[in-house]
Amino acid sequence: MRIAVFSDIHANLPALEACLADIDKRQPDAIYCLGDLVGYNVWPNEVIAEIRKRGIPVIAGNYDFGIGRSSDDCGCAYKTDEEKAMGKVSISFTNEIINYSARSYLRTLPAHIKVEYRLNNDQLNLLLVHGSPRKINEYLFEDREEKSLLRIMQQAGADIMCFGHTHKPYHRVLEYTDGGNPRYYHAINTGSVGKPKDGDPRGCYVMITIDENTSVAVKSSVQVSFIRFGYDIDVAARAVERSPLPAAYADMLRKAY
Repeated sequence: MRIAVFSDIHANLPALEACLADIDKRQPDAIYCLGDLVGYNVWPNEVIAEIRKRGIPVIAGNYDFGIGRSSDDCGCAYKTDEEKAMGKVSISFTNEIINYSARSYLRTLPAHIKVEYRLNNDQLNLLLVHGSPRKINEYLFEDREEKSLLRIMQQAGADIMCFGHTHKPYHRVLEYTDGGNPRYYHAINTGSVGKPKDGDPRGCYVMITIDENTSVAVKSSVQVSFIRFGYDIDVAARAVERSPLPAAYADMLRKAY
């Protein structure tokens, strides 16, 4: 079984179209989206329409949660006054252009999706969140202490946990030994489709492979592939530059920071 998971489109329609075209070529058995459909670009309605047309299961990102409730707070952890000022423009612009149907849809999105697999004698729980199981806008960076990350997954009952929000992809395998028997947990940040921040401006999503031989006791039995795809970044960047959005967001698309 192959599962495609993507996140953080942020109203970047050209990136979403390229992502879905790449996924279509690979024909996974399931597709999930971890949210943040809107914000920072000019196509929130079109992105939501495409996701809804395809019937892709989606959870709410922090930006979706705010826009769905007509809030002026996106739950973003901006560090500087400049970032806060730019963010204020972005959420105001998104609230202005989003249509009623799209806003209503964002309000319906669940916080988490949990899928239980029983492909063999092992029960395997896949948990999909945006930031973390504890908070929609909690950042789980790659350098988080292993004990902390493991505790979060165990408390949530997740063997495989997929999340986004940081826009920086990684896969960490965490080992827990109880009574001499190791059990392995997989923490997977899917990166970002429409606003990467890892220095690579191409969009990113993950393909997870599990099968009848997958076991929580075998470290390598869950296979994770990070897939980078190109798209017309200049189209997305110029759309930002022609809009009321800060021009810095166009530069971020081109340089992935």
